[in-house]
Amino acid sequence: MSKILIATYSWSGQTAKVAKKLAQLLDGAETYEIAVAADTFDSDMFKTDAIATDQIKNNRYPALTTPVPEVSQYDLILVGSPVWRGAPATPVHTFLESIQGFSGKVAPFYTDAGSANGFEDTFKQWAGNLNVLPGHEGSNDLAKWLKELN
Repeated sequence: MSKILIATYSWSGQTAKVAKKLAQLLDGAETYEIAVAADTFDSDMFKTDAIATDQIKNNRYPALTTPVPEVSQYDLILVGSPVWRGAPATPVHTFLESIQGFSGKVAPFYTDAGSANGFEDTFKQWAGNLNVLPGHEGSNDLAKWLKELN
């Protein structure tokens, strides 16, 4: 049986809902909230977009406020994120950077209000040398996606 971690950054709560569904489908999976300081982003989506765009442009990604678990104990890490301008949320970059050297598999899942174009490409770029599996958009067909990952 694979040991699975579900690591999630959720700005509005939508991605957290998908993570909860995944945890219900994956009996025994552990969860980790990718968290940043409360004042990192704004409650306004457009202001948050501007902040994240500036972070990417200047290569200044936000620090995480929760310690990253020892990932060597896992076989698979599912990484959840909202889509911001076709890319993962910037805290996901910090998380992926912190797990470089992880020898298991990583797969993104994501929620969006518009277009996810480019999300998986950016995720793979940010993942560096990690072994990235195909991702999944939204909360539909989660069980089917999980079967495809095995």
